[in-house]
Amino acid sequence: MLEARAHQQLKALLQHEGGEPWPHHLSLSRLVARSLRRSDHTLVRLAPGSDPSWWISLLVPLALSEEPLALVVSEAQRQRLLQVELPRLGRADPSLALPCFEGDRPPAGARVWLLNHHQLVAAWQQGLLGTRQLVIPEAEQLDTLLRQALEVVVMPQHWDQLRRAQPAAEASLLTLHERLNRQVLSHPRRPNQLVALAPEDEAPLRHLLQLLSPLPEPWPAWLDAQGNSWTSWAQVNPQLLQWQLHRQPLEPLRVLQGLLEQRGAVLLGQLASARAAAGQPEPGVALGLQPVVSVSLGDPPLADPLPLYAPLRQPLPNSPHYGQHLLDQSRRLVLGQAGLTVVLIDDDALRRGLTSGLAAEFGSRVVHESTAPDGNGVICARWSWWLEQQQRLPLPSQIVVGLLPLASLEDPLTAARVLALRQDGRDWFRECLLPDGLNRLQLGLAGLRRHGGGRLAVLDGRLRGRSWGRQVLLALEPWVSLSRLLPH
Repeated sequence: MLEARAHQQLKALLQHEGGEPWPHHLSLSRLVARSLRRSDHTLVRLAPGSDPSWWISLLVPLALSEEPLALVVSEAQRQRLLQVELPRLGRADPSLALPCFEGDRPPAGARVWLLNHHQLVAAWQQGLLGTRQLVIPEAEQLDTLLRQALEVVVMPQHWDQLRRAQPAAEASLLTLHERLNRQVLSHPRRPNQLVALAPEDEAPLRHLLQLLSPLPEPWPAWLDAQGNSWTSWAQVNPQLLQWQLHRQPLEPLRVLQGLLEQRGAVLLGQLASARAAAGQPEPGVALGLQPVVSVSLGDPPLADPLPLYAPLRQPLPNSPHYGQHLLDQSRRLVLGQAGLTVVLIDDDALRRGLTSGLAAEFGSRVVHESTAPDGNGVICARWSWWLEQQQRLPLPSQIVVGLLPLASLEDPLTAARVLALRQDGRDWFRECLLPDGLNRLQLGLAGLRRHGGGRLAVLDGRLRGRSWGRQVLLALEPWVSLSRLLPH
């Protein structure tokens, strides 16, 4: 059977390479091989921050299988796959060399088709997937990446193309564009430069376009993206006084419902336990995923608890004194530190103010989102930047959480998702914001915990002042409280 062959090949490969192996190599290989052989649905949860060496356990059964496959990866994982993992597989055993075909349409007979999420959506819509089984790593990002793949973006030049394609409607189009232009540019400016648009704001334009044909791209796609399951916003460029119109689905998995029907699928993801604890569906369930096997491959129990500095009675983020609180506490945390400090805050004004305040105290040691810090430097950054760049940076000696990574309702997409949950009478915070935030928190702290020797500071008063703070503390287990700061 495929499982036995994959087990034997992987075991020999790991013994040849030597080194301390990831403890679940053989288990993952057997799970993937079984799913490919049976063409069923398998979901594998990896611990947040798992060592990427798990890739070899995925690739060995893919190389030995004879089934036609579609391997769906993000751009970052694609680079790792092509530059690290596939050469590693070929060097270890030339018989396992895995040919991967790229592009929007693979040649006939191509067994493994390497796709990004945009290409996956296009291939499914055009009926090009055939009977290929899907292999999707990064299940924790599946929702976000598919939403971006389905996004419709209307640029300023698309309005000009539309008027040229429909000269008889030019006057009406100019009037509707001018109305939207006034509404967007007169909106109070926000740091993210995003302005939410309600369905009634777009309704006149939608009614007009339904009467016109043919329409240049992307207008047909914009018309098709209709209903309460989609939301729109404008992204403003204040320097040019221009804006782009963005439209995304609230639940992209529902738009693609049926993608996994009558085909095998293997999903792997670094999924925090918070989603299951909050009653959230597994990634891919709305796609039609019905896992025959659902397995968690966690790390061995951690022997050393994470030192946690989170004083009682800290101010809440909406307090007028919160900025000064961040500066005072961050200054104390940086003093005496011999290693790298990372301060994570998504609020743009708070982050830049804190960066300036710390730079006045510690000089050029303090940088803003730089991948070339001093050995004892201080990086002030957004959570999204840190999650993307942490693999390129030295391990920090401490991470300071200025604000917990909970999505802001000032983001139009988040606000629209919350509104939809409210209208259904659901707990939007514990079903949406909290599980997503805890997953980001665990991913951002995985390196600090895994390699030990560092400490965590949480300066967000909501950790102790809100009932849901207990779930955050549970997600951080094991930890030990630091009652006072010592040089580190």
